[in-house]
Amino acid sequence: MTYVVTDNCIKCKYMDCIEVCPVDCFYEGENMLVIHPDECIDCGVCEPECPADAIKPDTEPGLDKWLQVNSEYAEKWPNITAKKEPPADAKTFDGETGKFEKYFSAEPGEGD
Repeated sequence: MTYVVTDNCIKCKYMDCIEVCPVDCFYEGENMLVIHPDECIDCGVCEPECPADAIKPDTEPGLDKWLQVNSEYAEKWPNITAKKEPPADAKTFDGETGKFEKYFSAEPGEGD
């Protein structure tokens, strides 16, 4: 099992999860974070820290797509280990459906 970041992170990009991760397995895209599944130790401390409820265990049904997205972009995006401020309009997008199709960016974030 591993944890994955799902579409509710897109354009919210809260970073509370980063501070509690003991193995620094988060990677930063332009408008979301992902978890590297091979680095995640399945401790679960990040899940309750996410204000957008965007982190889920990959054992939940229907998360195959998100495991693939997390795996692919964790290899391409820079590692991030320190919390930054979320986008100013994050609350506007929290809970919106269809965010991957509307807003996903494959561009990398800044990382550390």
